[in-house]
Amino acid sequence: MKKNSYSYIVLITLVATLGGLLFGYDTAVISGAEGALQAYFTDNLELSSLVHGITVSSALIGCIIGGFVSGYLASNVGRKYSLVIAAMLFLVSALGSGYPEFLFFTKGEPTMALLITFNIYRIIGGIGVGIASAVAPMYIGEMAPPKIRGTLVSLNQFAIIFGMLVVYFINWGIAKGQPVEWVNDIGWRYMFFSEAVPALLFLVLLFTVPETPRYLISKHKDDKAMSVLNRVYEKTMAKATMFEIKSSFDTAQTKAKLFAFGKAIIVIGVLLSVFQQFVGINVALYYAPRIFESMGAGRDASMFQTIIMGLVNVIFTLIAILTVDKFGRKPLLIIGSIGMTIGMFGVAGMAFSNAIGIGTLVFIIIYTASFMMSWGPVVWVLIAEIFPNKIRGQAVAIAVAAQWAANYFISSTYPAMMEFSGGLTYSFYGLMSLLSAIFIWKFVPETKGKSLEELETILVKSQQNTTTQKSKAS
Repeated sequence: MKKNSYSYIVLITLVATLGGLLFGYDTAVISGAEGALQAYFTDNLELSSLVHGITVSSALIGCIIGGFVSGYLASNVGRKYSLVIAAMLFLVSALGSGYPEFLFFTKGEPTMALLITFNIYRIIGGIGVGIASAVAPMYIGEMAPPKIRGTLVSLNQFAIIFGMLVVYFINWGIAKGQPVEWVNDIGWRYMFFSEAVPALLFLVLLFTVPETPRYLISKHKDDKAMSVLNRVYEKTMAKATMFEIKSSFDTAQTKAKLFAFGKAIIVIGVLLSVFQQFVGINVALYYAPRIFESMGAGRDASMFQTIIMGLVNVIFTLIAILTVDKFGRKPLLIIGSIGMTIGMFGVAGMAFSNAIGIGTLVFIIIYTASFMMSWGPVVWVLIAEIFPNKIRGQAVAIAVAAQWAANYFISSTYPAMMEFSGGLTYSFYGLMSLLSAIFIWKFVPETKGKSLEELETILVKSQQNTTTQKSKAS
């Protein structure tokens, strides 16, 4: 790297990570508003807890859609302009979710049609989240030099958690000291409106960053790609990187079939995504105030305890950022899985014994801290790294869509599962945490310190060796 290029890359990364911040902001804003939404919609309309769970999780439907279309957008519109689209969707969702009555309904008169409209606006925001969650780490991974790629991609997860922490503070500030009736009628609207500020900032700043060299080369815009590489590397290294990237693309075909490099790498990417959600992290994030209220905390106290959890999340995400390029991806993931297992089985034990109290808070913090130092940031790093250039857009889209589908399943079923048995619900998440450790140990390759093209070469050789062994066996 050039001496002065480090700050350039960091600045570009910070702009891209605003997509991560909005990802966290959009998904966590619901934690402060979900009680008010239950009062405003579910209770007034006499709907079931399942409908409330679907409303709280409706943005995840959009996330699944956004995850699926992110591959098409990233490959055809580009990484940069895919993020521009996401920013516009965030802005529309923030304004529409805060005032779903706009044009068609009367304020203060909840109806089923209004509830559906609110969910549509949340789904629009979810599409933005789905796109940003796939493209932001892809953008950073393609821009970053190998030695600091893990750290820079991990900054996206830090931005996600920081976005959650910011909105926890904002939700708490809006609701603090206000009558419940005001929060249930007006306060929740301000919570959603607040997202418009970072969404607009993200949209404006995106026009100041370049497209990635790998996308430009895939579209045969070599001069523009070389210009970007020259900003990052010394002249000789820039040329070598240019050659390496061009060599990874077939001159006759810049795209390959999804399974051209074998099915195993796709399955690993999908399972990384599914395990990241089946361990139950978003239950802790979406329903945090309600969990703390069940421990005996009042409304304001429960939101403040959520802020404490958010601070812990930020601290342990920083630990991951500082260690992911030193210790590697696998050790962090395995250590995190063990910590999550201890935390979730601890919460389950407290639930079974009806001893909900400060011990539950301790176990939840152990659980969330373990996730934030491992599965939170490192899975995004791996998803940005493990797929070859020619299938990255398609493969990342599938992995991210699977992640959001798993997220939706876990989040929307939580209220009904808790009505059946809190102990069994948390035990399920504990079991998934244990299985995630075994999965990483047995199947996931280490990617630390290798360029994206080096990883592709290793993958091709591995696939060829597997094919040769199968042929000999037959």
